[in-house]
Amino acid sequence: MNKNTKGSALANYSQLLVPLIAILLLVIFNLFRDPSFFSVGITTNNNGDPVLQGNLISILNGASELVILSMGMTLVTAASGGQDISVGALAAIAGSVFVKVLKSQGGAISPVLVVGAFLLCCAVAMAFGAFNGALVSVFNIQPMIATLILFTCGRSIAYWINGGATPTISSPIISAIGSFVPGMPVPTPILIVILMGIFFALLFRFTTLGLYIQTVGINQGAARLNGINAVGIKLLSFILLGACCSVAGMIGVSRLGLINHETLLINIEMDAILAVAIGGNSLGGGKFRMLGSVLGAYAIQALTITLYAMKVPSTDVKAYKAVVIVLLVVMGSPKVKETVERLRKRAGGKRPAGAGKEAA
Repeated sequence: MNKNTKGSALANYSQLLVPLIAILLLVIFNLFRDPSFFSVGITTNNNGDPVLQGNLISILNGASELVILSMGMTLVTAASGGQDISVGALAAIAGSVFVKVLKSQGGAISPVLVVGAFLLCCAVAMAFGAFNGALVSVFNIQPMIATLILFTCGRSIAYWINGGATPTISSPIISAIGSFVPGMPVPTPILIVILMGIFFALLFRFTTLGLYIQTVGINQGAARLNGINAVGIKLLSFILLGACCSVAGMIGVSRLGLINHETLLINIEMDAILAVAIGGNSLGGGKFRMLGSVLGAYAIQALTITLYAMKVPSTDVKAYKAVVIVLLVVMGSPKVKETVERLRKRAGGKRPAGAGKEAA
């Protein structure tokens, strides 16, 4: 392995340093505070099935929607150098479409109907994602400004879809999506996250999409000169984020058994952006590592569960999270990284020439 390859590998691993340190600090803190914090046990749910329980399961399960949204947000950030602040509203729209289709038949909810409802809500969310992407890629509007439109009106659209009502859906299939599949002790949202991770891993493994997104994010002009359709790549990244919103919206609705356009995944867009930043990805676009964003999302959820375990009032949780997240983002900032690298080089500098000869 030559020096350039070794340096590139070290840079890739160093990108994961901040989220890994954040998770490690939370683990150490909780082990000292309460050694049983991460204990996992088996209990029986209302259906009599054995299921896993514990704070660790709560972290992995509760972060599912955030992890999925952070995956899509990573692509948009890398390609466009900006963030989509409408993901929560778009997930609410997708959830409303999902419920609307399920309630349209008026009878029992079959697996075929659930699949059809998901495909339709996914198509709607991807269409809205394409709308956001067109504003950014075709009309060159800054992403945060472009997505401010849907951020402002998205939940109203979700409200209109179901005629202002908050219909409930009672079905074993929907309950299984939001909680546990009978006979499976692992929460279904965790399994959905794994499937989404496999999907993106295969997408990057067998296509050049990841390389194209990074190229467009680093230098759009150079990408265009090399035959890469920068407009198409940006548009595709927003469409994929729309698909992620549909999955997150479906999980959110299935957890509650109803659609509440006002509260479904409220403020989750801020956590998704923070997950991307904590994951070591540049918010200005370019190189990205989706695993970093995933770890960042779990770090945010672990912090939330820790605060609740410490009996911190729910009204104060956001303030505590803000302080910790500011520290994490500062730790991962380019300025801090440059300073650490400079100190490391100074500490491991070469000895003066001839120093070894005197000893000889």
